[in-house]
Amino acid sequence: MTSTNTATNIAASSWAKKWPSLLQQANISITDKQSEQLLTLVSLLDKWNRAYNLTSVRVPEQMLSKHLIDSLVIRPHLQGKRFIDVGTGPGLPGLPLAIVEPDKEFVLLDSLGKRIRFIRQVCHELKITNVTAVQARVEDYQPEQQFDGVISRAFASLSDMLSWCAHLPAAHGKFLALKGVHPTDELAELPDFTELESVHKLQVPGVEGERHLVIITTRG
Repeated sequence: MTSTNTATNIAASSWAKKWPSLLQQANISITDKQSEQLLTLVSLLDKWNRAYNLTSVRVPEQMLSKHLIDSLVIRPHLQGKRFIDVGTGPGLPGLPLAIVEPDKEFVLLDSLGKRIRFIRQVCHELKITNVTAVQARVEDYQPEQQFDGVISRAFASLSDMLSWCAHLPAAHGKFLALKGVHPTDELAELPDFTELESVHKLQVPGVEGERHLVIITTRG
């Protein structure tokens, strides 16, 4: 089956038909090619998930909101060129962001080999060239060049994330942590070398409960 036929079949599936409405509700504008890549990502994640248990979300329709839209809503807050997604799991939010931001560079880091193998396979099939998948513990990873943004999604507490990732941002870099409810208690325990820049309440259609993006800078 050709890739064109595969994309057509995915777009015609019942779950994919809900995608345009979700994009509109979230006020997200992307190209047709990017939309096709994102839907194929969900299809691949659904396929691999049955064998490798990459995510607790089992239904493609739910993946559209809980994985794709939930990742893409932080796009307006990406400032700079180089980003690292720590504890990326099956490439979230890194893969969706890399698809819609082809001019930015993304390192996707996770300690589990099955997740990194999945990310590499997705990049191969979708011809994504701005992603580097790295299998390592974040404490052990020493990049040749620091990052403009250090992204985390359901990775750890803010205090742990900031301590483990302190070596990753450039001098002007920022930490971007995706959280559920407003993390008031965690914000009260930020390490001394950091300071809160802003907290943004995110609108994620199709996802119950609150979502927030916490942006933190380093003192210097």
